[in-house]
Amino acid sequence: MATSNKLQFKGNWNVIKGKLKQKYGELTDDDLTYVEGQEDELYGRIQKRLGKSISELNQELESL
Repeated sequence: MATSNKLQFKGNWNVIKGKLKQKYGELTDDDLTYVEGQEDELYGRIQKRLGKSISELNQELESL
């Protein structure tokens, strides 16, 4: 994730989290816990739960 994307991601995380939970009911609060500096771990948890590649996940997040 590029630095500018990380800042945008961090700033919009609550909105993104809500939309992901609406769209994918299988995601839990633990899956979506954001900890600054651990974006890659967060991506990994979401990727594993949804069974999507990183590029598919990036496209999904950008479409929200």
